[in-house]
Amino acid sequence: MAKFETFEDIVAWQKSRILVTDIYQVFRSSKDYSFRDQIQRAAVSIMNNIAEGYERKGNKEFAKFLYIAKGSCAEVRSMLYLALDLRYINREEFNNFSEQSLVISKMLSSLIKTLC
Repeated sequence: MAKFETFEDIVAWQKSRILVTDIYQVFRSSKDYSFRDQIQRAAVSIMNNIAEGYERKGNKEFAKFLYIAKGSCAEVRSMLYLALDLRYINREEFNNFSEQSLVISKMLSSLIKTLC
């Protein structure tokens, strides 16, 4: 098992928590409820899968959930392109969120490598 006392110690989880909060803030007033719900759920999925995988207490199970979290990072980035195209966000917000999700995804990849 990786060397963490709690899932809250995992930097990727900490960064995903910030991403979720930021996503909620920017899209909170969006009237496109299905879009808003989908991007928020994808962002929440990142942090929750890191937490759930960690609590499974086995490297194989943890890695499985980290792969799911990585998929959710990609889903967030994909939704961000749509948000940009639909002018729900501006280029600066897109770049910020995209960078956050890429950093988290890379951290998850590194963590997976240490587990396998």
